[in-house]
Amino acid sequence: MKTKHYFIQTFGCQMNIHDSEKIAGMLKKIGYEETQDKAEASIIVFNTCCIRESAELKIMAKIGDIKALKKANKDLIVVVCGCMTQQKGMPENLKKKFPFINIIIGTHNLEELENYVLKYEQTHKSFNEIWETEKEVKEQTPTFRTSKFNAWVNIMYGCNNFCTYCIVPYVRGRERSRKVEDIKKEVEELVKTNKYKTITLLGQNVNSYGKDFNDGKTNFVYLLKELCSIPGDFRIKFMTSHPKDFSLELIDFISSNNKMSKSIHLPVQSGSNNILKIMNRRYTVEHYKNLIDEIKNKIPNASITTDIIVGFPGETDEDFLQTCELLKYCNYNGVFGFVYSKRKGTPAEKFENQIPINIKRERITKLFEIQHKIVKELTDRLVGQTIEVLLEEKIKDCYIAKTDGGKTIKIKSENNLILGNYYNIKIKKALTNDLIGEII
Repeated sequence: MKTKHYFIQTFGCQMNIHDSEKIAGMLKKIGYEETQDKAEASIIVFNTCCIRESAELKIMAKIGDIKALKKANKDLIVVVCGCMTQQKGMPENLKKKFPFINIIIGTHNLEELENYVLKYEQTHKSFNEIWETEKEVKEQTPTFRTSKFNAWVNIMYGCNNFCTYCIVPYVRGRERSRKVEDIKKEVEELVKTNKYKTITLLGQNVNSYGKDFNDGKTNFVYLLKELCSIPGDFRIKFMTSHPKDFSLELIDFISSNNKMSKSIHLPVQSGSNNILKIMNRRYTVEHYKNLIDEIKNKIPNASITTDIIVGFPGETDEDFLQTCELLKYCNYNGVFGFVYSKRKGTPAEKFENQIPINIKRERITKLFEIQHKIVKELTDRLVGQTIEVLLEEKIKDCYIAKTDGGKTIKIKSENNLILGNYYNIKIKKALTNDLIGEII
C-alpha cells in the first residue's frame, strides 16, 4: 500500500505551532507520514493566523501557490484551518477564491480534524464546518512534538480581555482553563522521558489561569507550584502574560524557585496612558513600571521582553515619545515591535485618526534604533559572566546553546558534550547577533 504523506504550513504564534503538532499527531494516527516536499504530499494543511493583515495576505498567496499541485494530483486533500477561518464570512471567501480547497474548519473544532479527513476520504465531498462557539477542553489529542528539547503545553484557551485592536477573543473564544491534574499529568509524562528540558506553558493570558473554576484556590501560581513539585531537571517558561493580572505573588515565586525560567515576556503595547486606555488594556504606565521595578528588584538576572504597537489610531507624536521613554526605562532584553494593522471585526477598525503608513514606518524605525542600542549594551554586559545553558545542537565543531532570554551562544569544545544537558558557560565575546562562550 502506498504511503500517504502530510505537509503542514504553520503561520502565527506559539499556540499555532503547538496546534500544528496536534494536527500532525492526528494525521499520523490515521496513517499519514510527514514530508517536507509539497509535491509528495497526499494532504496539505494550512494552519492560519489573522493577527495582522500581512499574515492573511501571505497565507492567501501560499494557498494560491498549490493550485498547480492540485491540478496535477486530483487526489490531493487541501485543508485550511485556524484563526483566519474562524472569522465571519472567511470560509465562504476562501472557497470562492480557491475552489480546490476540500476542508475548511475553525479553531473550536480543530481537534476533530482526523474525523473530517476520514470523512472526506470516504465521500470525496468538500465541506466547511465552523463551530460558532467554543466547547469544553478536549484532552488526549495525539501530539507529534517537533520542538526538540522544548515541549509546548496548553494550560488554557481563549481570551476575555477584548483589547480594541485584537481579533483573538473573536476567533479563539472565551477563557477555558484545563484542569490542574490534566496539565500535571502531561508535564510528568514529558519530563519522564528525560528528553524535554523546557516546558513552555501556553495561553492567551496565562495569568488568568483558573479564574473560570471559581473555587477560590486555583490560580496560575498554584498551578506553577504543582508543576515545580515534579521531580526532574527541567525549566518552566510561560507565555503570554497580561500586566493587569501579573501578580507580586508570581514574581516572588519565580524568584524563589530554581525550576522557573527567569525569562519574562510582559507585553506593554504602548507607553502612553492615553493610548493604553483606548486600547482597553486596563492598566497604566505607572502600574507597569512598578511591575518592572519589582521584577528587577526580586529577580536581578531576569530577561524581560515585550510587545509594542506603533501607529495605533490617535497616537500623537507625544504618545510615541512616551513609548520611547518607557523603552529606555525598562531596558528590555528584546522588543517585538509591530506597526498597527486594522483587523476586521475589532473596535479599532472603525476608530478615527488612523495614522498614515509613512508615519508608522518612521516610528517603528525609531523604536528599533533605540532598542538596538539597549540590546547591545545589555549583551556587552554578559561578557565575563558565567551562565547555565542548555546545549541544543551541534554544527560541525561548534555547539549551539541559548541564554534563558533566547540569546544564541556558540561554543567550541574538543570534549564530546551531550545535547540536551545543562552546562556552565563563560561568555568570552559579544558579537552583533551571537555570543561566544566556553565550557568551564
